[in-house]
Amino acid sequence: MKAFVLLANGFEDIEAVAPIDILRRGGVDVKTVSITESTDVESSHGIPMKADTTIGKTDFENGDALILPGGYPGYKNLGESAAVGKVLKDFYSKGKLVGAICAAPTVLAANGVAEGATVTCHSCAVETMEARYNYVGGDVVSDRNLITAVGAGLSIDFGLELLAALTNEATVEKVKKGMELTIG
Repeated sequence: MKAFVLLANGFEDIEAVAPIDILRRGGVDVKTVSITESTDVESSHGIPMKADTTIGKTDFENGDALILPGGYPGYKNLGESAAVGKVLKDFYSKGKLVGAICAAPTVLAANGVAEGATVTCHSCAVETMEARYNYVGGDVVSDRNLITAVGAGLSIDFGLELLAALTNEATVEKVKKGMELTIG
């Protein structure tokens, strides 16, 4: 399994790093992808990060999942990128897994992806999502090949849900045990 995490300047630290950590613990090949021409990306809290590659140099064809962290202004930068929109539309239309947390579900709306799907998101994005989606609130929501989550505090749960969709319950339980998370 291969997952791509799209990183825009202003991404929310934990919303990117927790899923990366969990997926890698579960044996998923995770590549971080800067949406600019530079692999240097800065989080919303000023933490520098070096992505594995850039969006212009990435072959997404062999990917199984595309993950969009929130954070401000990260989610806005994702939503304004034509390259992100193209990759997102391709993944979703092919039935590949798409994950979006915090306000990143608005990137779906900005690109007309998964309209009508059942979603959750950060409170700042509810109005945008209610207009074209079945907003239900909740911590982590799965609808077909789309997983959405409320925000930073649910980053581990979001990562575990992504892992479950990409692998199996035994792998999820192994990762949870290794992380000393309550099982069950």
